[in-house]
Amino acid sequence: MEIFILVIFVLGYFAITIEHTLKIDKLIPALVMMALAWAGVAFGLDSFANWFDPGSHKLVDGFANLPLTGTHGEISKMDWMEDTLLHHFGKTCEILIFLVGAMTIVEIIDHFNGFQTFKAMISTRKKSKLLWIVCILAFILSAIIDNLTATIVLITILRKIIKDKNLRMWFAGMIIIAANAGGAWSPIGDVTTTMLWMQDKVTAGVLIESLLIPSLVCMLIPTLIATYLPIFKGEIELEETSEEISKNSAFMLALGLLLIVFVPIFKTMTHLPPYIGMMLSLGIMSMVAEILTNRDFTLSKKEDSEHGHGPTFKALTKIEMPSILFFLGILMTVAALESLGMIYTFGNTVNAQMDQDLFVSLLGIGSAIIDNVPLVAASMGMFPDVMDSRVWHFIAYAAGTGGSMLIIGSAAGVVAMGMENISFFWYLKRISLLALIGYFAGIGVFLILQ
Repeated sequence: MEIFILVIFVLGYFAITIEHTLKIDKLIPALVMMALAWAGVAFGLDSFANWFDPGSHKLVDGFANLPLTGTHGEISKMDWMEDTLLHHFGKTCEILIFLVGAMTIVEIIDHFNGFQTFKAMISTRKKSKLLWIVCILAFILSAIIDNLTATIVLITILRKIIKDKNLRMWFAGMIIIAANAGGAWSPIGDVTTTMLWMQDKVTAGVLIESLLIPSLVCMLIPTLIATYLPIFKGEIELEETSEEISKNSAFMLALGLLLIVFVPIFKTMTHLPPYIGMMLSLGIMSMVAEILTNRDFTLSKKEDSEHGHGPTFKALTKIEMPSILFFLGILMTVAALESLGMIYTFGNTVNAQMDQDLFVSLLGIGSAIIDNVPLVAASMGMFPDVMDSRVWHFIAYAAGTGGSMLIIGSAAGVVAMGMENISFFWYLKRISLLALIGYFAGIGVFLILQ
């Protein structure tokens, strides 16, 4: 049955990788392989000799000799499966609820046209200067609102500034590198770093201290090289737009960003799971949004019926539920493999045969081909290292920035691919080498600092 579960994972993941060819959204194979993997665990439970306890992070002693179902209160294999499944589902839901909260806050900011504040700040006509402004914004924004959202925001702004599609594609490519680098050093900047943070592998303060400089180098080196490329020479023609910025735009932008940044502070103060702090921030953001909307409705004397769907409701309808369900499928499938001890055994084998730094570096390169979420989920079961161990920070950096080497290697790349219709090979020829240079430059700085 172990072979069946492993085959299901390989086939399901292959279907996710070629989703554009199959024209089937990746959430579908993710959910199917999750259900089949746990069905395989249930059917083959009596024959399994090993079981991994996620609480103690070690194999259960004498699992093979336990009865399938317990009587008179004795622990059975069925008890272990139910407890482990509930444990993984609880931990996975913590991550998903956290992401839902963050996405909703971002959508509320967008509802008030808050991100247009950044467009108003951009007045330069020089391409190279605009490149630096955009990359620095991507680096900072992605650390706060996550790399996927930062990419969407900045490409949307660029569409209103740059008419030349080819030039905009170059800017989009550089945004991917900068956004992924910015997301790697923040506990809320990338799904993988959020996973490591919420699973108590890293703390926010030490993660930032360890990865800020390597991630900054990963962004700075490619951007510096790009400024000397012919495409970024000269000036652009700025389009004059009559788009108005709401009087509440800047306020809601500042409030939303501050409330998201408040989440790690809340966790440090209370030691509660991060999703509690995110729900508090979402509650405050929603309350302010409703108050401002009510005031606008009162001033404009609109009918009460029009206020039936406030900004929070509208924001909730816009969040990416397919991404949330995809993460559910991936994380729970990896949990099934981990429960059978497969990942734990593989990790011990790799540690015995290969240098740890080399393995993590290859994991980063692999994240350009394979989605970094399952790679990091799997790695959390491979290493028994304690919280804030060097390996967890290295994994956060490698998985977060390695995906920039191919456009399909990160959520930021995939969304840019869709928004600007960038082809796989266009990105490979023009941006991949810059991303590769930045990736290894950051690794070099990380290893020197450590």
